[in-house]
Amino acid sequence: MIKIVSFKICPFVQRVTAMLEAKNTPYEIDYISLSDKPDWFLKLSPTGQVPLLVTEGGVALFESDAIVEYIDEVTEPLINDQSAEDRALQRAWSYQASKHYLVQCSAMQSSDRGTYDTRMAKLRAAFGRVEAVLADGPFFHEKTVGNVDMAWLPLLHRAQLVTEHSGYEVLRAFPKVKAWQQAVMQTGTPEKSVPDDFISRFSDFYLGEHSWLGRGAPLDETCSPKAASGGGCCG
Repeated sequence: MIKIVSFKICPFVQRVTAMLEAKNTPYEIDYISLSDKPDWFLKLSPTGQVPLLVTEGGVALFESDAIVEYIDEVTEPLINDQSAEDRALQRAWSYQASKHYLVQCSAMQSSDRGTYDTRMAKLRAAFGRVEAVLADGPFFHEKTVGNVDMAWLPLLHRAQLVTEHSGYEVLRAFPKVKAWQQAVMQTGTPEKSVPDDFISRFSDFYLGEHSWLGRGAPLDETCSPKAASGGGCCG
């Protein structure tokens, strides 16, 4: 059976486990502490980072993009009968998500509104780009859950948790992305792709008193036009 080595609140890991869950592919998972990485992990991982996937043949694979491509090669695709161009576009839009995971992580740790807005600028721009190409939905590829949905799932899931905790509507300016977020959440995959204590660990790390979001993100600021327009969690 495939084994995943994970840090409990890492979005790169969640992208991999979400893909496995969406494909109904069984896997085992080991959680490690990034502040005290075990020797066996360091021997397997050239970068010392998660996710790490150990194949049934015992080969350790690293880098989430490569891991997701491997999973796609050894399992049935989520969307059948795609052209080479379609598959390339799926990879491109997936990359638009994964390259913003750390942007979101950094923004959520911001101690004040100004820092948050500065750090979120790139992610807001990315949400704007995907807003422009989303069709009737409910998913990126319209009626079928696909690789792009799984790549954006960590961003959409965390945006939902921020809203539930603080009242700050991350996607207020992006109605199509918001509808997409809700469709992805309703699949149940976000909850299945994280450990049982994910929300508490996530909240402790990102939504404590040290962060602007954790202190409640005052509603008079979150609902302002400026807020709506938009101006290391894995090691």
